[in-house]
Amino acid sequence: MQPQMKPLTPALHYPPELLLKAQGIQIAFFDVDGVLTDGGLYFSEQGETLKRFSTLDGHGLKLLMQAGITPVVITGRDSLPLRKRLTALGVIHATFGTEDKLPAAQAYLDTLGLKWSQAAVIGDDWPDLPVMQHAAFSCAPVNAHAQALALVDHVTAQRGGEGAARAFCDLLLVAGGHYAKLLDRVGAPKSIPAQQHKA
Repeated sequence: MQPQMKPLTPALHYPPELLLKAQGIQIAFFDVDGVLTDGGLYFSEQGETLKRFSTLDGHGLKLLMQAGITPVVITGRDSLPLRKRLTALGVIHATFGTEDKLPAAQAYLDTLGLKWSQAAVIGDDWPDLPVMQHAAFSCAPVNAHAQALALVDHVTAQRGGEGAARAFCDLLLVAGGHYAKLLDRVGAPKSIPAQQHKA
């Protein structure tokens, strides 16, 4: 006899005007330092840069891809740990080592045949501002620079590197009508092998 399952119902709720603003997104731009990480730069004795990533954020990027939303990383720095992390997540669109992020973002839109009206962005500092100005929906972690906080459509309750990117992903998924469908896949009935009882 199968145990009774608890239902999975969406636990996230947003103001209707915010969801309307975030509808129709097909591409999401991500900064790294201060968004996918806590913004700290850790250096080993060998001079290697170490970065800490949140598994929550990583799963958020995977869910975007499952929903047909393309994640794109544009960052001012480059490091082997970052490249390995993005490869592990399956993120194939990334530009490293550029502070001039707007041309990079425009190039991705052109390549993928998308428009700014279909773009969202999450960033935390001045280099992200031009992309924020153009994107249909913009977001920043709660600990972002004041200039970014003043410009964006939404500020997450989470800090950079501590779930802010996941909160951004979740909002886009809810706004696009994907969240409940993806949750249903997790909660789909699965048969549990019967326990083998020893005589």
